Parts: sequence; C-alpha cells; structure tokens
Amino acid sequence: MAHALTPAQAWEKLMDGNARFVAGTSSHPNQDAPRRSSLANEQNPFAVIFGCSDSRLAAEIIFDLGLGDAFVVRTAGHVIDNTVLGSLEYSVSNLGVPLIVVLGHDSCGAVTATKAAVATGEMPVGFIRDLVERITPSVLTSLRHEHEDVNDMVEEHVKQTVSRLVENSPIIANAVAARKAAVVGLTYRLIEGRADLVSHIGAVTPE
Repeated sequence: MAHALTPAQAWEKLMDGNARFVAGTSSHPNQDAPRRSSLANEQNPFAVIFGCSDSRLAAEIIFDLGLGDAFVVRTAGHVIDNTVLGSLEYSVSNLGVPLIVVLGHDSCGAVTATKAAVATGEMPVGFIRDLVERITPSVLTSLRHEHEDVNDMVEEHVKQTVSRLVENSPIIANAVAARKAAVVGLTYRLIEGRADLVSHIGAVTPE
C-alpha cells in the first residue's frame, strides 16, 4: 500500500505542525465530527510516531495533528520490544505510512534512571529493570564519548533507536531501501515545545 505523501512531504507536514505549536498558532485540524465519521471504516495516517510515554509528550498536540493523522506507539524511554516492532511494521506494510518518527525528550525519566543505575550499579526492581537494561547501551556510549549530561544520553538513545529499527526489522529496512519510507529521530524540548532532528535514515528532503 502506497501513501499519497512521500517521506519528504510527510516530514514537511509534521514539522509545519510543530512550528505552529511552538508559535502558539495550532490549528487543531481533523478534530470535528465529519472527520470522525470519515474514519469509521478506514485510516490513512501519514506518520507513525514511536515516542516516550511521558505525559508531556502527547504527539498529536505537539505536532498539531488530528484524528487519523498519526499512528502512535509509546513506551517509557521509547524502548523497543517485539510488540513495538510488530506495531511499526503494521503501520508500514498494512497502512503504507511513509514516515517513522522516534521521539525522545529532554529530562527523560527512563534515561535518568538508567544513568543512575549505571553510576551506582543498583538496578531497579520489577519490569523497570528491563527498561533500564535496554537503555543502558545508549548511556554507556554517551559516557565513552564523555557526554555525561542526561540530555546528551537522550539524544544518543534516539540515534540508537533509529538504527535498531532498521537493523532489526527487514520490513522497515526494505521500505526505506525502496524509498517508500524514512526513519527520523527527534528530541523534544519541554520548555520550547520544539522537536529537533538528530538522526535520519532515508530521504526526508525534497528531491
């Protein structure tokens, strides 16, 4: 299934929405009753946003989107597991979504917890341990490069997540290779409301 938008066009649309949000001029599109009714039997999102579960990171708000615009997957620290990969693959193979977004944010609690665990050697209990273990490689990479600030670690984790999505999923990799999709990594600034590009695989600029 092919989407009407190219990856570059989807990227431009997403960034236009974030610019409106930052400026305080959000248009709140596609949120009325006719739009709701039109989506009763089908959906055609132009982006899939895989972001952190943080309550301050509501994708449809910060990109000024509405119903049916984005397929959204969220886990604490945007940690990948098989269900995440399956959800993202569904969006690409079944819905033809041309843009995959990995969305991190400054002061991330999951990354902060991982930084503390690496520093002290004390792992959290329960399934939080699993989150920390999956984020640890990003924290260690940052430390090896003498980047000790948690926001530097967040950026590294976003970059590694982008790479892992393409490395671990042949469906996503093939869509990128065929130029049907692109994967971008963004970090969201909580105070400014701005989403900054830190990594991408595939074309997100016009030809």
